[in-house]
Amino acid sequence: MAQLTGRQRIGRILRREPVDRIGLFEHFWGDTQKKWTAEGHLRQGEDLAGHFGFDMSLSWTFNMVVDLDFEPVIVEETEETVLTRDGNGALLRRHKLHDATPEHVDFLVKERAAWEDRAKPLLKPERRRIDFAAYRAARDAAQRAERFFCWSGVNVFEIIKDVTGHEHMLVGMALDPDWVRDMVNTYAELTVALLEMLFAAEGEPDGIWFYEDMGFKQRPFMSPAMYEQIVLPGHRRTFEFAHGRGLPVIVHSCGYVEPLVPGLIEAGMDCLQVIEVKAGMDPLRLKERFGDRIVLFGGMDARNLVANDRAAIRNELEAKIPTLKQDYGYILHSDHSIPDTCEYETYRFFVDEGLRLGTY
Repeated sequence: MAQLTGRQRIGRILRREPVDRIGLFEHFWGDTQKKWTAEGHLRQGEDLAGHFGFDMSLSWTFNMVVDLDFEPVIVEETEETVLTRDGNGALLRRHKLHDATPEHVDFLVKERAAWEDRAKPLLKPERRRIDFAAYRAARDAAQRAERFFCWSGVNVFEIIKDVTGHEHMLVGMALDPDWVRDMVNTYAELTVALLEMLFAAEGEPDGIWFYEDMGFKQRPFMSPAMYEQIVLPGHRRTFEFAHGRGLPVIVHSCGYVEPLVPGLIEAGMDCLQVIEVKAGMDPLRLKERFGDRIVLFGGMDARNLVANDRAAIRNELEAKIPTLKQDYGYILHSDHSIPDTCEYETYRFFVDEGLRLGTY
C-alpha cells in the first residue's frame, strides 16, 4: 500500500480498515520538551508532532470551570508549592518547580445542597467558555500537516472530580446517586451545547477525544453496575452526539478500567486509550476480548522508557505489536506520558522500532 497521510491513516484505523502501518501519537510532560530542546535535539519551539511524525493533533478549547468570573486566590505559598482556591471552589496545591498533578486539599461542593447553590446555576453554555481562535488555529495547522484532528476535552466523570473531588463524588454515588446523576446530566448537556456552538462557528474536527480517568491500580473507581446506572447515560449522550456528526470517539482513561469497557462500548466508545500497564491493564487481553469492537491505543509500559531500557522496550514491542496490529486496530503510544527522565535517544528508539514492527 502507498504511504498514507496521518489523517488518512488514523481515519482508517478507527474504522479498522487496511493501512500502511500502525498509527503514532504521544503525550509528553512539559519539562521533557524543555530538556530535549536544551540538549539540542529539538529546535526552539519545534513541534513534537512534526519532529516525530505523529499522525494526530488535538485541540483543548473548553473552559469548564464553574465560575468563569472567579479570580483564583493564593491561600498559601512556599518556595516549592502554591495552594490556590479556583473557580470550582477547589483548594489545590501545585508544585512550582515542575509539572505535576495537583494535590486535592479541599472542596466547597461536597454534597447536593452546595452543588445546587454554588455550581449548577453557573453552568451555562456561554460562548466565552470556548476558545474559538485556538480551535481554528489547531485545525488549520493539522490540515496543513495532514494530521487527524481531534477536539479534545474532559467528560462528565473528570469534570465532576474537579468540582467535588473523587471522595465526595464516589460517596455521593453510593449515598445520593440522584445527585451525581444530576451532575452527570448537567455536564453532558453543557458539553453537547458547547460542541454545537463551536462546530457551527468553526466546522467539525475529524474525531472527538474525551479524557475520563476512571481507575486506579487494579480497580476502577466504581463498579460496572454503578458506572452503567450513573455515568453511562452521560457518556451515551456525548458519544451519540459525536456519532450523529459522523465523528469517532476516543476515550482516554488512566488506571484499571477493564471492567468498565463493556459499558463504554455500549455507550458508543470507538477507541480506548491509554491502557495503563502498571495499573493492571493488558492490551493483549483487551485485544482478545474487545478487539473486534474497539481500536486499542497505547499499552506500552512507560516504566521501560523512564528506565531507558532499550532491551525491555524492544521485548515489549516485539511481544505486543504483532498481535495488536492485527485487523488494523492499533495506535502506538506509551501507557501514560513521557517524563523528562526518558532520554531523547530512548524515545527515538521506541518510535523507530515500534513503527518497524507495525508496518504492514
